[in-house]
Amino acid sequence: MGISAVIFDLDGTLLNTEQVTKDLLKEFLVGYGKVVDMEKENKRMGMIHHDAAIAIVKDYDLPITPQQYSQSIMPMYHQKWLKAKPLPGVNRLMKHLQNHGIPFALASNSVKKNVLVKVSSQKGWEEAFSVILGSDEVKSGKPSPDLFLEAASRMGVDASCCLVIEDSLVGIKAGKAAHMQVVAVPSIQTESDQYSIADYVIHSFLDFQPQLWGLPPFDDWVMKALPIDPIHFKGSYKNGFLEEVSDDDGASDIPGQAWGVYFGWVDCDSHERSKIVVSIRWDSNCGSFKRNIQACFINEYNEQICDQQIEVTLVGYIRGFQTQQNPLSDAQILDDDKSIAEVCLNSAAYSYNRCSPAKL
Repeated sequence: MGISAVIFDLDGTLLNTEQVTKDLLKEFLVGYGKVVDMEKENKRMGMIHHDAAIAIVKDYDLPITPQQYSQSIMPMYHQKWLKAKPLPGVNRLMKHLQNHGIPFALASNSVKKNVLVKVSSQKGWEEAFSVILGSDEVKSGKPSPDLFLEAASRMGVDASCCLVIEDSLVGIKAGKAAHMQVVAVPSIQTESDQYSIADYVIHSFLDFQPQLWGLPPFDDWVMKALPIDPIHFKGSYKNGFLEEVSDDDGASDIPGQAWGVYFGWVDCDSHERSKIVVSIRWDSNCGSFKRNIQACFINEYNEQICDQQIEVTLVGYIRGFQTQQNPLSDAQILDDDKSIAEVCLNSAAYSYNRCSPAKL
């Protein structure tokens, strides 16, 4: 039986809410002389807030009740949520489904009022979903299947015909418990090897292939590449690699789900605007996990830009990586990548001043 509807998670799947709020707990705990335990927090990914609040107060031995914790920290979350952006390829997929008349729902472990705060800040999203559900509208949140089964019921679609797209293990377990097909887009790259219970694992929505699920294929590639919502970040170049320069709050401007070969434009003080190809991946070295950005300037001597701070605007995507085979080899920037990027960057579809792809 083919897929006739799609059900999305929200936080970390469609929106980078987890990226913009990742240091909030750290800031909160400082006032109590406590330090964040990231191993525990990663395991709480996808948990409903009520349960997380109880666990946090207990784990950090806070001298407050879970209710007081929530009352103190939720206003901080509301401020950050307004800064959340769609993750790479999200608007593209939602628009594609909309254009082909395929219903899609939102099923989040957040309570409904918080879901609506996040959704309403994205133009056109609230109207695009056939159903929007929060965990307070069902008996049990994820990993219970209740949210997904209720979403399918409200769309009038059999559960076996639904495709779930999730970023957390909690959500993936819920989708499988609902007897639905599940695609995982891990938001915690260090744990991506634990997502094998999903039917399919991708690094970002740019890797998603609708035809694998009996859905209409994308037809929006332009000159062997894909125009994307621009990704802006600052960095410094040295010996063939870019080191991202974070803002004062330490937050990254590159989404965690950015994997693959991209291209775009570079601005720096001593040069005119340059063209660049980058290969972005995550590497595990000596027990640490960090982003690795290989870079190659087109028609420029790379050494001339060495050690300068540069501003990068990525506007196109060429390919992902077949990570199961040879990730290091696969992530190398090829002559073919450079040729595709150069041709594309001479066209209007990938110009520096082009508008972002249309919102929903």
